[in-house]
Amino acid sequence: MSLATQMPFFSQNWPIITLGLVCYLSFRVISHFFKKTTSTDGPDSTGDAKKTGVYRTPDQVAEIKEDEDWDEETEFPDISSALPADLEHIPFNFERFTPEEMVKRSEEFYRLMNRRRTIRFFSSEPVPFKVIENVVRAAGTGPSGAHTEPWTFVVVSDQEVKEKIRQIIEDEEEVNYKKRMGVQWTTDLRPLRTNWIKEYLTEAPYIILVFKQMYGIKPDGGKKIHYYNEMSVAMASGLLLTAVHYSGLVSLTSTPLNCGPALRTLLGRPASEKLTLLLPVGYPAKDATVPNLSRKPIEDIMVHI
Repeated sequence: MSLATQMPFFSQNWPIITLGLVCYLSFRVISHFFKKTTSTDGPDSTGDAKKTGVYRTPDQVAEIKEDEDWDEETEFPDISSALPADLEHIPFNFERFTPEEMVKRSEEFYRLMNRRRTIRFFSSEPVPFKVIENVVRAAGTGPSGAHTEPWTFVVVSDQEVKEKIRQIIEDEEEVNYKKRMGVQWTTDLRPLRTNWIKEYLTEAPYIILVFKQMYGIKPDGGKKIHYYNEMSVAMASGLLLTAVHYSGLVSLTSTPLNCGPALRTLLGRPASEKLTLLLPVGYPAKDATVPNLSRKPIEDIMVHI
């Protein structure tokens, strides 16, 4: 085929050809960047990133170990656990209840937790700090991957700092409600009567901010992987919420959109931490109201096989 007969094809399809070429080059650049990042800066979950340039997840490591020829000591001669190699294992102290007692206790706990509500109207009445300390202790009993305990609970009672927190959140929330959240989201929230004004942030005697530690720092300055940090912190936050309610206080679960970096800077938290939850805690205001909501029945939330 002559060049003359080929030219109409290129002249008519040059936009498609150009787009394809751009996509291909972009893919090559992104792939190169990803390989470079995981080989030098990626989390060293198995101790092999610096040696092999490969980041492996715990699940991938499990697959590798199924290989009969795989030898951990040969591949990772310098690997060590964050926990003591000779960690003592002790007998588990378990208190067993009769089936009747278990049913009674489970029913009592359900009735207690079924009274928990999200409160937006707080009293400024002081709360003993020991109570807050104890609910944080309870949250810290949560399970975590390889016992890394990847959480930081920042308790704020200083009124000036609470004012600054409120300012940061209200500035961002106004933009969220007016621009970012969209019509559907704001429509779904309207019956709950929420908006970007957050009086409770300065009314409640305490604000507890839960930070997820994305990684830890080893004594030698290197990064220590925090396995399943998202799930671990979520479970600890559930325990925190439960402990607050059990103690006779109320709270409001909040995840301020686009506020995390500014709040982290305000509170002096390191770059390795990310805000996951903000929880005002205190007594409810005397005239506090809540939406008249009901919860799903058991048959809608449990499947028994």
